[in-house]
Amino acid sequence: MFKSLQILLFSALIFVTNQAICAEPANYKVENIKDNVYRFSAGHYHSAFMIVDNLALVTDPINSDAAKYLKSYIKKNFNADIKYMLYSHSHVDHAMGGNELIDNNTTVVAHQFAAEDLKLNKVPTALPDLTFTDTLKVGLGDSYVQLKYYGPNNGRGNVSMRFMPANVLYVVDWIVLGRMPYKDLIGYDINGMLHSTKAVLNEPAFAAFIGGHADTGNRDDVVSYLHYIQDLHTAVRDGMLKGKNLATLQKEISLPQYSHLKMYQQWLPLNIEGVYNNLVEIGYFNFRSDINAQF
Repeated sequence: MFKSLQILLFSALIFVTNQAICAEPANYKVENIKDNVYRFSAGHYHSAFMIVDNLALVTDPINSDAAKYLKSYIKKNFNADIKYMLYSHSHVDHAMGGNELIDNNTTVVAHQFAAEDLKLNKVPTALPDLTFTDTLKVGLGDSYVQLKYYGPNNGRGNVSMRFMPANVLYVVDWIVLGRMPYKDLIGYDINGMLHSTKAVLNEPAFAAFIGGHADTGNRDDVVSYLHYIQDLHTAVRDGMLKGKNLATLQKEISLPQYSHLKMYQQWLPLNIEGVYNNLVEIGYFNFRSDINAQF
């Protein structure tokens, strides 16, 4: 019986060990989206990268462990050096760990506002070597990435990146497909989100979309996302103009046409709160003499 117990314990140990070994790599995933453009996933976070011959252009490091894994993956599978690393914006849940992703000759790129924040906030990551204000084209062999700044949306200096000629668009946080925007929209400028998303849709059509979270998709999916934030903003704004407080808005606003989105039940009240707070803190609705309400 003692021997049988030893065998059972040993088998259980092997099972637990194998589960742990399998669990760690499962947190990371690399998918080919189109041509030489790939999506890297670290749990609920995503970045994009492009390979041209033996060179790589990568985007957000996400964190130190994810950056180490991605660099090792690129070296092992593509035998490529990291030529460029591009930050989407300055928020630390996407920008940490840059020192673990770059090589000795990597050029680090960010919008000037993102670069300022990374430096002023002493974020433990690689600081940008190259900054820009409106647009920047970063070439890699016969491919390139077009970066564009549309103004405030989520975080400072948050830009879109279009990978060409694959025509894959990468946007972090201010466009989210297949899922509700994050909780109470911390760090978001709702008017800026609307403006930036409309501006992207006014650009030439893109073949595929990669977001910093949630699903990949196409232009139609981005249009659906825009409709959601437009309807959310309209419902909260119009309710506030009628003098309704936050609790009433959360009780009355349902937007059932978007119930298919992930986290709809859990995050809709928080999304409502996020727009409400935006309209108070940025829109100064609490100072409007035409509204008979206490915010």
